[in-house]
Amino acid sequence: MLGEEIGLGRRTAPSRVLFGPHVTHLADPHRPRALGPGHVAHYRARAAGGAGVVVTEVASVVAEDHPYEDAPLASSCADGWAGVVDACRPYGTLVLAGLGHAGGQGSSAYTRGPLWAPSAVPDPASGEVPAVLSMAGIAAVVAGFATAAASAVEAGCDGVEIQAGQHALLRQFLSGLTNVRDDAYGADRASLLVEVLTAVRAAVGPDAVVGLRLTVDELAPWAGITASSAASVVARVAGLVDLVVPVRGSALTVGATRPDAHTAPGFLRASCREVRVPGVATVLAGSVVDVELAEAVLASGDADLVEMTRAQLADADLVALVRAGFAPRPCVLTNQQCRVRDVRNPRISCTVAAREVPERVVGRSVEPVLVVGAGPAGLEAARTLARAGCAVRLVERSEQVGGLLRWVAGLPGRERFARLVDWYADELAALGVAVTFGVAADVDAEHGVFQPGGHADVERQETHHDLDAGWGRVVLATGGVDRPARGTPIAAALRDGLPPGPVVIEDPVGDGAAVAMAELLAADGREVAVVAPGLLVGPGLARTGDLVDAQARLARAGVRRVTESAVTGWADGVVAVADVVTGAVSSWPAAVLVDAGPRRAPVLPSRPGVIAVGDAVAPRTVAEAIREGRAAARELLA
Repeated sequence: MLGEEIGLGRRTAPSRVLFGPHVTHLADPHRPRALGPGHVAHYRARAAGGAGVVVTEVASVVAEDHPYEDAPLASSCADGWAGVVDACRPYGTLVLAGLGHAGGQGSSAYTRGPLWAPSAVPDPASGEVPAVLSMAGIAAVVAGFATAAASAVEAGCDGVEIQAGQHALLRQFLSGLTNVRDDAYGADRASLLVEVLTAVRAAVGPDAVVGLRLTVDELAPWAGITASSAASVVARVAGLVDLVVPVRGSALTVGATRPDAHTAPGFLRASCREVRVPGVATVLAGSVVDVELAEAVLASGDADLVEMTRAQLADADLVALVRAGFAPRPCVLTNQQCRVRDVRNPRISCTVAAREVPERVVGRSVEPVLVVGAGPAGLEAARTLARAGCAVRLVERSEQVGGLLRWVAGLPGRERFARLVDWYADELAALGVAVTFGVAADVDAEHGVFQPGGHADVERQETHHDLDAGWGRVVLATGGVDRPARGTPIAAALRDGLPPGPVVIEDPVGDGAAVAMAELLAADGREVAVVAPGLLVGPGLARTGDLVDAQARLARAGVRRVTESAVTGWADGVVAVADVVTGAVSSWPAAVLVDAGPRRAPVLPSRPGVIAVGDAVAPRTVAEAIREGRAAARELLA
């Protein structure tokens, strides 16, 4: 059903998959508030991959709204919208221009003026108190939406999507959390949204598609928007919109809009059912990344379309692959690369995706390549080489592919990594890449090549080289090695298990590994304490939006968080812990001390034709390992 056409108003989308609006940081630095070539290529790829609807990054409808550094401004976007439309039109994809105003959730860093909101309620994230939007200001906002919508349709867009979701002034007017006005806009909190949609519909006419992205649950039932109150809003504007995308969250619950794998996908399905109105298409959003779930939702009638934004970041060809009977690269819901609304301005990316080799290598001889190690870096290198037509041999020391990622997949919130490993295994099998297990590869210092060894029955490959003669071109993805530690390295703990008794986990880096390990052990009934040098455990989780939720999960699980502290010794079942501020030393019972610090890279000689990738270079994230595996393959193919 994903690939089926669907009518939206007077237009027809070629599939039921929507690629939603998101911050990209793809702007041209010389035109930071416009949609540029980077945006065009980004949306073209999703249209070519079968997306039925593409919604562009939300553009501010008035210049006073500047929520992040290169946030699009509608008055600067006409050429960019036209470029996106031209790029997507050959595929039949409908292009909707995302339009919005961040209100009190914006930033005053760029305008040097006040933020504008329904009421003078401080933003929970920034603490900034906005100015109250006057009647004249409200009229300017309504006019801004209408003018921007007309401009988008004139540029060729099939319509617009009006933002009343998490980061939106229109949501702030709808919510009792942020709207405490004593005028008509406080008595009828939906009145501004109705005015905006009425003006937009008048501006674009009956042929254009008008969508509404609407918060249906602020997770604050004492005063916030709930599914029932949102349903009444949808019923009220049904004659003005063609589709509605229910979302959840507010400034109080930023992580709720794009949760990680700790939250089950499709969490807004019940809300979709509650807000459905005849004649208005409903879109299920909320971690919809699995084809099976998407198909089931569409078949049930709970929604008419599915928003699969993160899934299409993981694999732009998602719909095309499903139509052809193939499995797309799975999204692992880590938020490590696709969560980009932060001060670092990272460009949109994906933990598991990497740029494809554009065409097969034909008409010239390509020397075979030996890939040593079947972790994420080695798997990506082998797949990329094989897809380009290069002969590949993959050897792995253990008895299964995946490397350490297989063990990481056993941690809470990391289970989806197992899907990624299985997908790689299926891909390599389909490409005819042989994997020989129980084989290590050693450096031949005399000849500067790698010789496989450690396996009695090494198969021969039908290539220009056989394994016994050695290989001159090698991708070395052997992974890292445990660093010297007082206790058990976390990799060994995952691989080999731990003896019974209380556990203390030392968390010197705070990348989230200690948090996940603590959750795993606590769920097994173990007494667990995590020692961290900062104010919080796992501070690196702030980058993925999981930091606050992680502290709550640890507290519910009974895990002791020993912060602003460092392990100074471990002997006779007792861990000595020093306060990093005062120097005071305390003792904690521990049958086991787990070191959650990073592994280190092995010492490798430099040899011509040998490229080291992943943890063999330095401790790498999965995203970095996959990117380096792809880059090594491209270098060898060049």
